[in-house]
Amino acid sequence: MSEIYINKPNPILKWWMTPKLPSLHIFIPVEKMPKGFKKIVSVYFRNWFVHPIKRRISKYYLIFLKKVFCLKVIGVTGSAGKTTTKEMLASILSLEGKTVASFANIDPVYNIPTTILKCSPKTRFLVLEMGVEYIGEMDFYLWLTTPDIGIITNIYPTHTQFFGDVGGVFREKVKLVKRLDKNGVAILNKQNKFLKNLEGKLDTKIIWFGNGTGVMSSREKITKKYETEFLLIFAQDEEKRVRIRLPLPGFQFIDNALAASAAAFYLGISLYKIKKGLEIYTPAEHRMKAIRHSSGAIILDDSYNNNPMAAKEAIKTFFQVGEGKNKVLVFGDMLELGNWDYKYHKELGEYLSKFSMLDKLICVGKSAAITAKFASSSLGKRRVVSVSDWHEAVHYLQEYLRKNYIILVKGSRSIGLDQLVSQLI
Repeated sequence: MSEIYINKPNPILKWWMTPKLPSLHIFIPVEKMPKGFKKIVSVYFRNWFVHPIKRRISKYYLIFLKKVFCLKVIGVTGSAGKTTTKEMLASILSLEGKTVASFANIDPVYNIPTTILKCSPKTRFLVLEMGVEYIGEMDFYLWLTTPDIGIITNIYPTHTQFFGDVGGVFREKVKLVKRLDKNGVAILNKQNKFLKNLEGKLDTKIIWFGNGTGVMSSREKITKKYETEFLLIFAQDEEKRVRIRLPLPGFQFIDNALAASAAAFYLGISLYKIKKGLEIYTPAEHRMKAIRHSSGAIILDDSYNNNPMAAKEAIKTFFQVGEGKNKVLVFGDMLELGNWDYKYHKELGEYLSKFSMLDKLICVGKSAAITAKFASSSLGKRRVVSVSDWHEAVHYLQEYLRKNYIILVKGSRSIGLDQLVSQLI
């Protein structure tokens, strides 16, 4: 009976909680329920009273700011790179005028209304990260906001536990650009097989980024200082090209920079400010941050989140920057994959088994044990270990904290790999 009630809340309650809000956000799951009567009352008071009022106020306040003060709103979604793209774009736009961007590490359902209310009549740009986890969340965001520009970084298998498969992920995220006003602009990754099929299918203008498009890169390299250099090219004007140095290692971040640059260029931002904004932006915590340990070892902290494609990109970067060094990889569970969990963890194990130069693989978590099993088929059991939690992993890592070792920590905060990094340093 309770499941029926949760899936079909009272129509009046659903209206009050605001239209389009998925039912999963109306009721608090038992596993997330705080202990103690007062805390439960406090949480429901915020969820059922404070947040619905805040959403309505922010919705109409945003309409007012757009109509009266010409505020430009940019929505960013995708399976990977959303936060990095948002932060890069905000860094660029802040050089042109007052810019407000989504806060870090807060559920967008609560984050977006709060961010909107941080705007003032002097705010020129609003950059919103629109991450989706459940079906219908993008509908809610687009009820709340009306972006002028929609950016989709890529489409890969994430949250398939809730979307069914990667097609479900695509159908939810693509709503951002399908519902743009006819004067809006969609900024899309031409290299992504899902997104490239949107050519000619949208009612709005498309600006593509990636190889062979209007916004592309050339001469990419990762420096000894663990920075990423590339030549940014706007193909429509051969003179619009400039050398960029991003303050973090990884070719995967070039696509994020291209997406941010495309949006900024469309908004009339100069090439000088685009370059400066990209080079001074501060990467979010636990996103491929290179840390020099006192022992002389290098720790690459990429412990914010984990999914199949992001994992492969991080591993590629790891072997590129780790050339000539002893290599240790800490790999944590990829979460919320549902029925695809075994398949993707198996694929990662098979992928890792090809890297014979890997000195040690430490897999953390129940699902990552699948990865360990298939990686050990070629790497051998001496080089692969599976542990239940990050505390055990710390124990194994102690012998590798020494000069000429590089350690990649690829996983998720949800299983505590960010705490593992903190423990090591």
